[in-house]
Amino acid sequence: MPRILAPLFAAATYARWLHLLIGMVFAGVVLMVYPGVEEGVGMLRLVTSATVCDSLLLALAALVPAMRRAEGVQARLLLMPAREEDIGVERSRTWADRRRTAAWLIARVALGMAVGLLSVNVMTVSVLLAGAPGREQPLVLYGHALPTGGDLWYPLFAPLVLFAAGWLVVLAGRLQLAMAVRLLGPSPAERLAEAELRAERLLERNRLARELHDSIGHALTVTVLQAGAAREVGDPAFVAKALEVIEETGRRAMDDLERTLVLLRETQGGAVTEQPGIEQLPQLFDAARAAGSPVEAWIDVPQGLLPGVLSRETYRIVQEAVTNLLRHAPGEPITVRIAVRDGRLELRCVNATDGGGRSRASGGKGLRGIRERATLLGGEATAARQDDEWVLAVRLPLRLGA
Repeated sequence: MPRILAPLFAAATYARWLHLLIGMVFAGVVLMVYPGVEEGVGMLRLVTSATVCDSLLLALAALVPAMRRAEGVQARLLLMPAREEDIGVERSRTWADRRRTAAWLIARVALGMAVGLLSVNVMTVSVLLAGAPGREQPLVLYGHALPTGGDLWYPLFAPLVLFAAGWLVVLAGRLQLAMAVRLLGPSPAERLAEAELRAERLLERNRLARELHDSIGHALTVTVLQAGAAREVGDPAFVAKALEVIEETGRRAMDDLERTLVLLRETQGGAVTEQPGIEQLPQLFDAARAAGSPVEAWIDVPQGLLPGVLSRETYRIVQEAVTNLLRHAPGEPITVRIAVRDGRLELRCVNATDGGGRSRASGGKGLRGIRERATLLGGEATAARQDDEWVLAVRLPLRLGA
């Protein structure tokens, strides 16, 4: 029983009913203007003329691009879909959008007219049935006189008529919603654009996550190593140098964090610090040396040769590789070679393994991030033990698709 009665008292039912009645109001206003309600006009001619006039007006209205947006907003508010995105609120961009909008307007007004007439007649019949016992004349419904012997029973039929009409309104509202989803829903082009936008946002979030992982992870690793070394050595000059490195590393990490937060907030016009590129690698190597790991680096890349995105991603790859080595093999020498050969950027990072030929730096999320960056840039990255060394090799094309 609750399942049967609940829809009749749901707010969505009455909101959709109001949406349907708006269609009846439009048809009624047009009917009064043309062809007009005059005596002697046949019902068939009246209905035909009104239908043709309404359809032409609605088809013309559908040509206005903003009409689709207005109908979508109204449908979202009154039809109360389970997911608002099922009903589009974009302007018409193509003729297919305008045709769908015209079909929606005509179907909406036709269904609204039917439900409106049903509502008016049901209310009239219910009132007549409820007042039947006090009538002196036989009750006449639609030209048919009802038997007078059942006057006392007629009021009992009024709730049944209202119940049946209520469920018809419920079903009509659901049908109206289904039509709105079908005709006002996003077009294939809009769905594709939305999917591309979601993919771009996801890629941006992943990129920002990698930015935070690389920058903050590197800063924390250098800070911990410097603080630990300063505590162990105890030399005032070394402690002062360690504090200087910690301060500089922390300042760069704060700049990266500020830039990432600005991107997350999607602010415009704000001062965003430039992302580091291959030109900032010497400072990165200095920080690693200050952390206690000797670094030998050869960078054979002409200035300005690398595209901006490749320069930034190369910096992040090297940063992640050095951070990984500082974390898992502190104090071990690091060799980095970067060069351009045959239209490709080749990067090689080498670190000695332990006596058993193992290196704890050969796994983890950092290396997975390096591989993901290389793949997105159309290149490849490998990390493996070679003899007594752990070697990270990255090859990236200077131009995507090369």
